[in-house]
Amino acid sequence: MTEAQAKLTKKDFTSDREVRWCPGCGDYAILASVQTMLAESGARPESTVFISGIGCSSRFPYYMDTYGFHSIHGRAPTLATGLAITRPDLDIWVVTGDGDGLSIGGNHLIHALRRNVNLTILLFNNEIYGLTKGQYSPTSPLGAVHKTTPMGSIDRPVNPVSLALGAEATFVARSIDNDRKHLTETLMAAHEHPGASFVEIYQNCNVFNDGAFDALRTPAQRDDNQIRLREGEPITFGRNGEHAVVALDDGSMQIVPTGEAGERIVVHDPRRDEPTTAFALSRLAHNPTGPTPIGIFRQVKRPVYDVLVREQIASAKAQRGEGDLDDLLNSGNVWDVF
Repeated sequence: MTEAQAKLTKKDFTSDREVRWCPGCGDYAILASVQTMLAESGARPESTVFISGIGCSSRFPYYMDTYGFHSIHGRAPTLATGLAITRPDLDIWVVTGDGDGLSIGGNHLIHALRRNVNLTILLFNNEIYGLTKGQYSPTSPLGAVHKTTPMGSIDRPVNPVSLALGAEATFVARSIDNDRKHLTETLMAAHEHPGASFVEIYQNCNVFNDGAFDALRTPAQRDDNQIRLREGEPITFGRNGEHAVVALDDGSMQIVPTGEAGERIVVHDPRRDEPTTAFALSRLAHNPTGPTPIGIFRQVKRPVYDVLVREQIASAKAQRGEGDLDDLLNSGNVWDVF
């Protein structure tokens, strides 16, 4: 890295577009954290791409002074996969929301994760459709009253971290919009991970779903409810560490008073190859209205999809040469239509 490259700042990743989110939206804090983290990581604007779908979060590429693509609803992971295969020199990010990524885009997200495509995927979760003005989303809790659920939602909500772990994503984490230090550290780890990185970010929508994450965001409550996951450390929480997470015989996990936990306290190990313990941790909270784990749930190494694709192409070229498209189209079973 040259001296000029080392001097990049947040401003170098900030576009000249007016940021048009609602005043007070949690997206502002996430945007600032990403821009700062990229500058600190040594990333280059000309080698960075942000791809989004549809929603408030998906305006993200406009505000980054990098390459960007504002795609159609839910399809950002597919476009990002194609780019990752063909341009290994690029640092590719996907920005999506709970509606865009888990509703119409659910299948695309799952397959990008299971394939382990070299992408950093940020899912902004505000438990609401904000851009279309307040309909319930796949992560809205049971009983949530919104414009399309006037009698309360009867849909069981998606747990994004559980979904990512079920797809065997190799890096799965959760953070919060207003915790700049934790969010920046989590983004840095996700950015450095080879393969698919998935980060769920609790993001407050102060217009249509204000206060949904107060249990984790406000000073009066967060110390009692944030279960910080730190590699190699026993999982305890509370203002004085008075609560602990223990493993049960059936493979699930439970919160108990630390004084009663004894040697059963779970020591966090995100690098276990099997995702079972990470999945059990993700089930401690279905919605963040009480004690909820944040941090890195899983961080393992697996072969990267786009690397394997390029290796296959190189192998085919070595064995058969460059090939000819016209010969390919006219080979095998062909017929003329009159």
